[in-house]
Amino acid sequence: MTESLLDRRARLMGANIPTFYRTPVHIVRGQGVWLWDADGKRYLDCYNNVPHVGHCHPRVVAAISRQAAILNTHTRYLHDGVLDYIERLTSTLSHGISQAIMVCTGSEANDIALRMAQAVTGKTGIIATDATYHGNTMAVSQLSTRRQPIGGRWPNVRLVPAPDGLRPVGGSVAGQAQAFADNVAAAARDLEAAGFGFSCLMICPVFANEGLPSLPVDFLHPTAAAVRAAGGLLISDEVQPGLGRMGSHFWGHDALGFAPDIVTVGKPMGNGHPVAAVLARPDVMAAFREAFGYFNTFGGNPVSAAACLAVLDVIADEGLQDNAARVSAYLLDRLQALRHPYMTNARATGLFFGVEFTTDGLTPAGDFVGGLVEDMVARGFLLNRIGRGANILKIRPPMPFSREHADLLADALQAALDAAPVAG
Repeated sequence: MTESLLDRRARLMGANIPTFYRTPVHIVRGQGVWLWDADGKRYLDCYNNVPHVGHCHPRVVAAISRQAAILNTHTRYLHDGVLDYIERLTSTLSHGISQAIMVCTGSEANDIALRMAQAVTGKTGIIATDATYHGNTMAVSQLSTRRQPIGGRWPNVRLVPAPDGLRPVGGSVAGQAQAFADNVAAAARDLEAAGFGFSCLMICPVFANEGLPSLPVDFLHPTAAAVRAAGGLLISDEVQPGLGRMGSHFWGHDALGFAPDIVTVGKPMGNGHPVAAVLARPDVMAAFREAFGYFNTFGGNPVSAAACLAVLDVIADEGLQDNAARVSAYLLDRLQALRHPYMTNARATGLFFGVEFTTDGLTPAGDFVGGLVEDMVARGFLLNRIGRGANILKIRPPMPFSREHADLLADALQAALDAAPVAG
């Protein structure tokens, strides 16, 4: 009997390797916003932010190939490429952030960011939300709520309730910003009382994994003030919202109007090439460099730098940030026009979209959304779900996603909703 691909994975990679979808998709080719499986079926990619400027973008492919044919080594040798990239990337930032450490994954970047905060403050306490994900190193996995860490969560970690449109922190939408900040302040006091001290708050500025709640521009102002008052640092995880996806702004923290001390960014930087970075002010970087003898063999290698520079060129030359703003407004209108008894609302933050489903206006319809995702995959559309109840459809396509693609998606979604069962 021929061994299936899933069986082969289990034999060679171990059991329980995560895959998307109940029937995993065997993808063999990509171009732009499209993917093809081994049987030749085409899928509209409405989910992957790794190919930020589109799958297999020819300019990024050419930059990688050209540099790989010349030199690839690590940063203990001098090379212009990584410096050129850091200058280009930090020129898009403000708040005094002008230096970077190049690494390979967002998990590594967030791990370093935590250590940076500890180096600056001399304290170890960390705060995150109770519905987040920041990576899979030993340190940042302590912040994830997907699975309880073995032995329990570290005692220097505090998780505060994440903002939510249907169940606002503090009980009201109007009071949610202050209530969220008050919880952060209380967690910081608790860390101080426990002897760990408060080093940092790490957040995704759009709370993407938490469910992408609709928040006012000044939502995080009270929280930023609370962090400063407690002597901690504010880390903005921009792996999802960064590099123009917000449409209105290049960075998520700028869209929400707050000043981070450290910014992390990852997979979209190289359009699929494994690269990430930690961006910080010189004083923060100096504290880290004095406290840790950090070196990353592959971080900032010339091929990675070439890929990243090409991505910045494509974003600018093809107007992808402006495209994100235009398509955001258009697709949001289409999503808000969808109809189903379980659909509670549709919302957008740049080229991020969330469509929430509940059975009674409040109870998460997680099983329903799970079935909806599978139906959409069968129809040739890749997307997924998020939120505590896994009841929010998550749409996060590559940046070249157009109005034409938005229409294809919205039409297919309405057809899937029309075919979806309603209990009772």
